[in-house]
Amino acid sequence: MHQAGGVGGGGGGGAGSAGYGGGPQERVHQAPRPVQPDKCPYETYQAQIPDCCAAAVAAQDPYPRPPSGYDGRCYDECHRRTPYQEESYSQDVSSTFHRPQSRLGYDERPQSRVGYASDSRCTSGLGYDDTGGGYLDQSDPRMYCTGGYCMGDTMMATSRGVCGEEVELDMRRHIQACACTCNHMGYGNYMDYQTTCLTELPDVAPCNGTVRLPPPCEDSPSSGSSKDRRDESPRRRCRLLAPVLFLVAVLLLGGLCLPFLLQSAPATHQQRLDVIRRILTEVPLIDGHNDLPWNVRKFVHNQLGEVNLSSDLGRVDPWARSDWSHTDIPRLRAGLVGAQFWSAYVPCGAAQLNAVQLSLEQIDVIRRLAEMNAQHLTLVTSVKGLIEAHREGKIASLIGVEGGHSLGNSLGVLRTFYGLGARYLTLTHACDTSCLFCWRDEQHSGLHTGSQRIWENKRRRDLTRFIILQAVVRELNRLGMLVDLSHVSTRTMRAALQTTRAPVIFSHSAARALCNSTRNVPDDVLRNLAKNGGVAMVPFYTYFITCNNTATIKDVIAHINHIRKVAGIDHVGIGAGFDGINFTPTGLEDVSRYPQLLATLLEDPTWTEEDIKKLAGLNLLRVFAKVEQVRDEWHRAAVLPVEKISPPDNSACVYGAS
Repeated sequence: MHQAGGVGGGGGGGAGSAGYGGGPQERVHQAPRPVQPDKCPYETYQAQIPDCCAAAVAAQDPYPRPPSGYDGRCYDECHRRTPYQEESYSQDVSSTFHRPQSRLGYDERPQSRVGYASDSRCTSGLGYDDTGGGYLDQSDPRMYCTGGYCMGDTMMATSRGVCGEEVELDMRRHIQACACTCNHMGYGNYMDYQTTCLTELPDVAPCNGTVRLPPPCEDSPSSGSSKDRRDESPRRRCRLLAPVLFLVAVLLLGGLCLPFLLQSAPATHQQRLDVIRRILTEVPLIDGHNDLPWNVRKFVHNQLGEVNLSSDLGRVDPWARSDWSHTDIPRLRAGLVGAQFWSAYVPCGAAQLNAVQLSLEQIDVIRRLAEMNAQHLTLVTSVKGLIEAHREGKIASLIGVEGGHSLGNSLGVLRTFYGLGARYLTLTHACDTSCLFCWRDEQHSGLHTGSQRIWENKRRRDLTRFIILQAVVRELNRLGMLVDLSHVSTRTMRAALQTTRAPVIFSHSAARALCNSTRNVPDDVLRNLAKNGGVAMVPFYTYFITCNNTATIKDVIAHINHIRKVAGIDHVGIGAGFDGINFTPTGLEDVSRYPQLLATLLEDPTWTEEDIKKLAGLNLLRVFAKVEQVRDEWHRAAVLPVEKISPPDNSACVYGAS
């Protein structure tokens, strides 16, 4: 970042449920028939009606016979007095439907709605076609999954007449006492007669011993009679009250748990630091800009044998005597840094001279620093490599070229930089290039005087520059290289955002609304940055934070919060600019202090752990991944590179110039 003046920087219905046809409501609308005075009452049974399936389970017989206590003579006598004799059914019906022998040992008579056509004298009041009913056929084993009493009672009741109200009442009494899911010859089962919202009777799967409680407030599958409709009102009230009761329970639970939740939140700064340490093991802390490579050139002339980066350089001359030195591996580790963009910077004075050579040498320094400190650093060029390095506990080292003047007006040089591992290009620094405006151009934009001819020449030059800008940005998109808009003029920011097809970054720029420096980003550009999907990475240089030489950690947080407010939490990051600045905020003196910044942010209840993760690194990872995606899409589309951008400004010093 080096500055001027220095080095710049379904319910329990069972077989009686809707799946097998309707229940008792199919019969209740039929006309009553004369009641036979002589019948076999249920009291003639020698014992109370048992659980229908329990006997079968105990005997391990899926098709049980009546127990010995069953009075078969009573059944026979009643059967002989049945008002509907077998002869009353037509021969066609008899020949059409097969009547299987009862597994209970009785010669069953055809019953309505169980695989036989109904008696013509008992037409359904609902227009139901008995012959097409969905009830179980008597040959279906599930019809016999019951105890002997249940089956016998069912057959006896239906044999006395399928149209009578007395049969309806008999069957209701029987089914309510018979807790099985059998269909009872079309009359349903006990679930069809439940009248309470929460039944205590279990839903018993036929003959398998499995008991499943029915869900509360579930409608009975058979509820067509007037009494059944009256019975629905408790269910309806329960359904209406259930959401209210649930909400009340949630509020009560929340009130009880809130004090515990408040107690579990990090109450002290040390506890917040512990949270940050955990977060940064999950998400890499990525800093967008560090000028250590230029200090290596400035202090020891790129003689890496004289740099022990694993030592505390704050105690070693000349690093210890410099206000521009803030970085070494021990402090990087203390700062929990997961990834660092190292700047391949050269001064503007080298433009059109040996800027390309110096830039190549700075890239070489970055690569060698990583190789010499491979225990801690590893060079990466992709999102995948960055994530893998973090998982391995190493600091991912990435290369950023700071300043378009390093290209020497050649996109071939840009492609070479990319091949050597550079993954972002800062379009300008403190000097104009043949294609772009730097931030200094804004300071003097209103001072131009002269003739109309001078202004015409300036406009033509501007047009040429923006045409070239489009070519450079397009080539960066094609390569998969991040477009960095720090240091550029506001006009160049806006033009680049209109041109790029991939998200951009500001590797180290703050909010102009809080510090009116041309190096910072105005709000309208921040809003366009959000639309672009990019990220503004806040620096720690006091002159970009408070516009003077003093600042605090709170001032840096104010810029972070402003960018978050204007652009959104997904578009803010960190780009301190250490080793390229000589004034740092109190509390952020070097690369060891990142956790202090994040822990202080966590004091604000509007900042969640997820927000901290985005600020620390997830936002930059997302942008980087999108840039790679655009690159891959353009590669599949066979987009060709741009061959040439412009001739050099000083053609007299260039080989082959005409």
